[in-house]
Amino acid sequence: MLFTSLEFFAFLPLVLLLLLAMPVTQRWAVLLLASYLFYGIWQPFNLVYLGAVTLVVYGWGWALERAARPAVRKALLASGLVVLLGSLAAFKFYDFIAGELERSFASTFPLVLPRLAVSTPVGYSFYAFSAASYLIDIYVRRLSGSHYPGHVALYVAYFPKIFAGPIERATAFLPQILAGLRADPSLAILGLQLIGWGLFKKVVIADNLAPLVDRLFSEPHPSGFQALLAGYAFAFQIYCDFSGYTDIARGVAKLMGFEFMINFHLPYLSQNPSEFWSRWHISLSTWMRDYLYVPLGGNRRGRVRMYANLMITMLLAGLWHGAAWTFVLWGFYHGFLLVAYRALEPAVSRAWISRSRSLNKVLDVLCVILFFHLTCYGWLIFRAKSIAQLTNMTIALFHPLRNMDLELASRVAWLAAPLVLIQIVQRLGRRADFLGFRWVTLEVRAACYAVLLYLAIFRGGSPKSFIYFQF
Repeated sequence: MLFTSLEFFAFLPLVLLLLLAMPVTQRWAVLLLASYLFYGIWQPFNLVYLGAVTLVVYGWGWALERAARPAVRKALLASGLVVLLGSLAAFKFYDFIAGELERSFASTFPLVLPRLAVSTPVGYSFYAFSAASYLIDIYVRRLSGSHYPGHVALYVAYFPKIFAGPIERATAFLPQILAGLRADPSLAILGLQLIGWGLFKKVVIADNLAPLVDRLFSEPHPSGFQALLAGYAFAFQIYCDFSGYTDIARGVAKLMGFEFMINFHLPYLSQNPSEFWSRWHISLSTWMRDYLYVPLGGNRRGRVRMYANLMITMLLAGLWHGAAWTFVLWGFYHGFLLVAYRALEPAVSRAWISRSRSLNKVLDVLCVILFFHLTCYGWLIFRAKSIAQLTNMTIALFHPLRNMDLELASRVAWLAAPLVLIQIVQRLGRRADFLGFRWVTLEVRAACYAVLLYLAIFRGGSPKSFIYFQF
């Protein structure tokens, strides 16, 4: 059931009505049943995996809370993480590794390895990470393991976030259940605004860009201009697709009394890779920071160790997306950018301080433009079907204006323009809610959202599944 489908917009009001009919302390039960229905409709057998993860999370969490000996607690944590993350790794990588081994040994002796032939359950990457963070937080005493099992089950399965996040932390989610899920008119209004803006980004921008992106990445011998436009088009498509999903998820959660973390905060206005990863897929980047980068030593053990930790973290972030050499290369590319920035940061900071404020503002804008283009090349790596295709597109980029197609470029520009203008307003006004300024009257705000809704209904592209469902 997609957030953009008519079925969802029949399902959601029904859930809200049932929620209001229940006592505040029992509303979690309605949401749990709704979540299992929402997830099970997609593919009923996936409920088996969801149930298994829930049992592991609750059982291991319960045992961690009661274990006193450090060795026992370490063993419990390690075994729980092996089950959760090991199964995720098996789903994503076993068949890929088996195929690579067969190809590597093909010239010496034939090797035939068995295959799992099972695709990763939809959303498994997201709720497995949520489950892993639950166990780690209990282990380090940030969270109690004495929660009601139904609350833990809802934390794992809650339907707005199960397919593509945000990767919520139990430390933020579970206290909201305990406090009681109360209807709040102000939250509901914000929720509807988020849903409207998310639908616009997904349906009007991302879904209309999708066929253009598919066309550009299907070119067997792309020209320089096609490769350049492919990077731009996919950058806007993936952002509007993924952040659109997150906005809808956050909006739906607000209607039910939940607050989710912000997952995107104007990432394409970042000046450097460090800032980008504090603004893009924030729930994953902070998860990798808190549960991988910091335990590895972070920046506490010298610069060389810090560079190694950054590279390991970004390589694993790339692999989180799936088994493909392009994802490995994408992780390495962003790791390299982070390492290079950290190495050059002291000298750059000194140069910035020594210049006038007006010149620094110009340089800030130039940095945003430069890093946006570095990010777009990263998206070429990410979206390429193979290393060979990426190589062809990279070579073509040395002549970026060859075979210029102004008609195709204008279509991409017209679709991207509303997002660019609104995000500039957000950045200058320092408000995520671009219609929340005091000088914007209620009538103007209502008219703007009416236009967004009209465009989403009548000017949307062909319905597409959300990109991050495949991860």
